[in-house]
Amino acid sequence: MARLPATPATKSAADVPKSASSRVSSFLDPATLMRIKNLELRARQVVQGFLSGMHRSPYHGFSVEFTEYRQYTPGDDPRYLDWRLYARSDRYYLKRFEDETNLRCYLLVDLSRSMAYSSLSYDKATYAKTAAATIAYFLSLQRDAAGLVTFDDRIREYLPARFRPGHLHRLFVALERATAGENTDLKAPLEQVAKTARKRGLVVLLSDLLAPAESLERELGYLRTQGHEVAVLRILDPAEIDFPFQDAAMFLDVETGRELYIDPEQARQQYQAKFTAHAAALKEICQRLGIDLYDLPTNKPLELALFDLLHARMRRGRLIARHRGGAR
Repeated sequence: MARLPATPATKSAADVPKSASSRVSSFLDPATLMRIKNLELRARQVVQGFLSGMHRSPYHGFSVEFTEYRQYTPGDDPRYLDWRLYARSDRYYLKRFEDETNLRCYLLVDLSRSMAYSSLSYDKATYAKTAAATIAYFLSLQRDAAGLVTFDDRIREYLPARFRPGHLHRLFVALERATAGENTDLKAPLEQVAKTARKRGLVVLLSDLLAPAESLERELGYLRTQGHEVAVLRILDPAEIDFPFQDAAMFLDVETGRELYIDPEQARQQYQAKFTAHAAALKEICQRLGIDLYDLPTNKPLELALFDLLHARMRRGRLIARHRGGAR
């Protein structure tokens, strides 16, 4: 099973190589995508567009079909060598069992009140649910197991990571049923995954991470100590990034219910300083824990989220291959 790289990175659409970013315009506009009412159809549309784009892209080595074999290394049991493949390639490969080849992925979707914010025609929660559905749909094509946890200040929906008939449909139904709830609390969902996921896998957290950085480090660190690879998709509305407000008005803290009268001209500098400091703290925490962190504004095509995750897995696979090659 390919893993995420040990060296994390914070990325956004701007960080995609030029050869890929030049094709961003061919991706489906999120506003158009969100007009599709059925979540499964939305996910299928993104994945089909992504696969079509990859076939046209210069990333010919970026395979979305994962091999059922791995190269032999000293110490492996020779009983599992594939001699027919050796006869064709003059290289030793071992057959890989389903338990070894299939990825277990746990999708953690934040549906707290802050995820209901939107300056667009759809909110962060809708975008996050669509991203989770897209990842789950793609994994199902690879015969990988996907699980789901939706949460706010407590767990709202839980589905174990499985690959079996009907499971993907149940995952979509759970996502469509979920609505933005109360305050954010990462402790319960991360502990749930750590306790129930006995076999190591990939945990993908989709959240705006609007919580104190110290608590995030504690909870994410607990998950990493269980041996899971972790990727964080930081879902943000463009207005939260750019703070485009001009007129003084009453602003509502959606998680506490407090109303504040704010003059944007006076508050902008302080807001942007705190926003930048929080982002820097998150990046530092993820680097320290070996977690991949990706910024995903809700006006960016969802194909980019899929690209980031798969590209990270591919890089991790190459690092493993180099390590084995150097050990011979």
